[in-house]
Amino acid sequence: MNKSAPLFTPVLITGCIIVMIGFSIRASFGVFQIPIATEFNWLRSDFSLAIAIQNLAWGIGQPIFGAVAEKVGDRKAIILGALAYAAGLILSAGATLPIQHQLYEVLVGFGIAGTGFGVILAVVGRASSDENRSMSLAIATAAGSAGQVFGAPVAEFLLQSMSWQNVFLWFAAAILATLFLLPFMRAPQVASKAELQESMGTILGRAFRDPSYTMIFLGFFSCGYQLAFVTAHFPAFVAESCGPIAGGTFLAGMGINSTSALGAAAISLIGLANIMGTLLAGYLGKRYSKKYLLASIYAARTIVAAWFILTPMTPLTVIVFSIVMGSLWLATVPLTSGLVAHLYGLRYMGTLYGIVFFSHQLGSFLGVWLGGKLYDIYGTYTYVWWVGVGVGAFSALVHLPIKEKRTVLAA
Repeated sequence: MNKSAPLFTPVLITGCIIVMIGFSIRASFGVFQIPIATEFNWLRSDFSLAIAIQNLAWGIGQPIFGAVAEKVGDRKAIILGALAYAAGLILSAGATLPIQHQLYEVLVGFGIAGTGFGVILAVVGRASSDENRSMSLAIATAAGSAGQVFGAPVAEFLLQSMSWQNVFLWFAAAILATLFLLPFMRAPQVASKAELQESMGTILGRAFRDPSYTMIFLGFFSCGYQLAFVTAHFPAFVAESCGPIAGGTFLAGMGINSTSALGAAAISLIGLANIMGTLLAGYLGKRYSKKYLLASIYAARTIVAAWFILTPMTPLTVIVFSIVMGSLWLATVPLTSGLVAHLYGLRYMGTLYGIVFFSHQLGSFLGVWLGGKLYDIYGTYTYVWWVGVGVGAFSALVHLPIKEKRTVLAA
């Protein structure tokens, strides 16, 4: 009797730790929005542009690091990513001008690309059995949410006892510490004979000519827009617009006495809810159509975002929104990466997913930058929020015509 392949492997566990630490740092940047702008008397759009550039660099770097991993090795790509991440944080700690922050965030963005989903999910995907792949990708994605659970609150806590510059230095040390885990990141080359014989150019050409790949690319845009906008601006949005937290309430009993603390806690709660949402998406992705699951997630995001902006903001609506949106947060990632692997194989999954992820990061750039720009113009986040509702509806629709039949490879 043959035993089924184990779900939890050294590659999966190590990948989860690296993603968790990298994403805890990334998810905390919204907490620095007000302290940095206040110290230097910057416009909200100045630091927002830095975070937007970080997201764009992440998107540009993702297919590059995916190709590097496939050509010279996964671990070398992760080392380059960690070094770039740490360098960007250290340089940012000494920056005093908006242009400096904006330039250094290019390094941070490349660092996230080298230590994030594109490289890690490809390794995890190759190290997983066919029966476990969907769930393994979901678990690795959920690890990013676990990082988000404590990233923003840890940053908020550290800011109470040290400067934001020193927090950045501690974060740099944390990402460098992940390099000690790399000996465990060994994944077999799992691909069919036909996949191994085909060049990267052949596979990319086939994908680029496939309308389904184009629709996956376009649909991932709104995911980046919504997630990046909320990560970068929601803490400030809540701090400035939410009704007061009454004494004697559950939140006050937990030590959340200010709307600033509630904003950081909301990011943490989104991450906590997303752990279950992402794992559920991985479970369902093994059993149901990935395109219909993706369309449903984007439709649900659109509805909850419209409800939130139409409802007066109170601590209760912030909590409800965080839980519901959190359950849908990164649920798209295992489904999208799994769909790419299903349609085009595992050999160049990192590169193909990296290109799709570039669309995600274009959305991220616009979500973060428009959030700051329109806030400076109108003094409110309402307009950029409604743009997010519109692109979410578009993504729900564009996934429906995707053909989930795998591309036939040459013999």
